[in-house]
Amino acid sequence: MKICYLADAHNVITEKWLNSFAAGGHEVHLVTKRIASDWRGEGYAAGVKIHYLAAALPPDWPGAGYANILPEFLHARRMINSLKPDIVHAHAIGAYAYIAAMTGRHPLVMSVWGSDVLLEPRRNPLLRMLKRYALKRADLVTCNGEHLVEAAVGLGAAAPKTAVIYHGVDTQRFRPAPGAAIPGIPEGAPVVVSTRKLRPVYHLEMLLRAVPLVLARVPEAVFVLAGDGEQRKYLESLAGSLGVGGAVRFAGWVPPDKLPGLLAAADVYVSTSLSDGTSISLQEAMACGLPPVVTDIPANRPWVEEGKNGYRVAVDDSAALAGRIVQLIGNGKLRTQFGQGGRRIVMERAELSREMAKMEGLYRGLVSGRPV
Repeated sequence: MKICYLADAHNVITEKWLNSFAAGGHEVHLVTKRIASDWRGEGYAAGVKIHYLAAALPPDWPGAGYANILPEFLHARRMINSLKPDIVHAHAIGAYAYIAAMTGRHPLVMSVWGSDVLLEPRRNPLLRMLKRYALKRADLVTCNGEHLVEAAVGLGAAAPKTAVIYHGVDTQRFRPAPGAAIPGIPEGAPVVVSTRKLRPVYHLEMLLRAVPLVLARVPEAVFVLAGDGEQRKYLESLAGSLGVGGAVRFAGWVPPDKLPGLLAAADVYVSTSLSDGTSISLQEAMACGLPPVVTDIPANRPWVEEGKNGYRVAVDDSAALAGRIVQLIGNGKLRTQFGQGGRRIVMERAELSREMAKMEGLYRGLVSGRPV
């Protein structure tokens, strides 16, 4: 099949999906915005052909987002009509989905990621209208989690035309690695890791406020925040004001090839997100055998069963978070039990190759005219 994606090229999820289908022998095209002028598609397989949208203004100019809508749409329509793909697939219900919907090409697939339908429509009535417009025109809407189906249908997706497809984890890459270590951290020091971006929705303040409570009982513990974002300076300042700057490592963005090793070398995984699709960060940690402590939000409940393979704590309850972290640090047998259970869940329900095979089956059904 010839598949044309409209998506953010700088996202690891886009990269892994496109590389998977290119490896499967499909002709894969990506229509995307060029965010960095010197970026050349590093990380994509040779079989993925990247096409950049023409823009009237540089992306960092004030008002560029609105000024570029029309030229980007016109360019996308010309490119897609020229490519004549069997499938058009927009990832995340945002600008790429709006452009895909306006091209009028079918079969049209759209993928819901999380905040695109859970948070953004609440903040802006115009965005809600645009998302409804896009979703109503899709022949298939895939959702990264069962809890997102209801949100997508509420915004205009047709319920019979929805399917749950997870972003997927390559469990051969993300796996336990006994003896793994993190440079700069003393051997034997308990390591608590978060791999969420430093953005408000991931609520890293909650984790930082738990740190002094953990250190009071486990002084040698180290916390690694592997991610970047607009809140970095604020969070670094907060760690300093809490007196825990020496125990917190702000690792920044970690390259995909380094991430499995970082996770495998940690002892406990934490996510303090306020809202989420199915968290690929959580699934990757579970695949590496890490016991998770996560906020009790709908996205996490199908994956973390309280006391069976991890713990869920209430949003903003830093004391409860600290208590569970201390409990896991002090109980190696429990960490192993939770870690083995979590990896088994990911292998059974979110293995990348299996999810891509399901997606390929849906593509073939659409191309052949079979109903979803």
